[in-house]
This record gives sequence, structure tokens and C-alpha cells, in this order.
Amino acid sequence: MKEIGVGILGFGTVGAGVAAGLLKNRATLSQRLGADVVLRKIADLDITTDRGVKIPAGILSTDAMAVIHDPSVQIIVELIGGTGIAKKFILEAIASGKCVVTANKRLLAESGKEIFEAAGKAGVD
Repeated sequence: MKEIGVGILGFGTVGAGVAAGLLKNRATLSQRLGADVVLRKIADLDITTDRGVKIPAGILSTDAMAVIHDPSVQIIVELIGGTGIAKKFILEAIASGKCVVTANKRLLAESGKEIFEAAGKAGVD
């Protein structure tokens, strides 16, 4: 079965919830998609605070660029928020051939055209 590696940028309340959902529902997602959805990496500035989610060893990092450039990651989920570093990371992920998921409404409102154009040129979603 094909694997789809997921990297999460931001491990606050929403990031922890997404990670928990991916870990808990891996079998169901795999069955529905016909591909194994695997949480590969999570980057956050604070990786010591307990978020109430049991994360497998080796997944947490403080290095967002390492997550973006990890060859086992095909999808980047941006959950940092804001319009500064989040935009930089999204554009870097796109330039690296990664698909991106974000709930960052402000960033999309301000820079959506640029982000969608970059994704179109890179051939990613």
C-alpha cells in the first residue's frame, strides 16, 4: 500500500488535535484513501510541553525546515498561524514539491494569490 507522509508545523492546541486524529484514525484513513497516511514529523518551538498526545519517538523537532525537506513527507500541514514565518514555510514547502494544508485564513486572504500561483507552478496542491 502506498504511504503518504505528513509533517505538521505547529504543535499547539490545533496541531496536537490534528496529530491525535492522524494517529488515532490511521487505519480508517488508510482504508478510505487506499493509502497509508503516516505522521512523520512535527515541528514546534516548544517540544517539551505535554500536549496530551502520545507522539512516537523521533517525530518531534524544533526545526521546521527539516520537516519541510524530509523526503518521507509529502504533505505539510501548517498550523502556526500569522502571516510571517507561516508564509515563508508554506512557500518553501511548495518550492520543495510538497502539498500544503493550512487553516490560516488571514494568510490566505493576504497572500492567497501568491501561494496558489506558487503551487500551480510547482504542480502541487
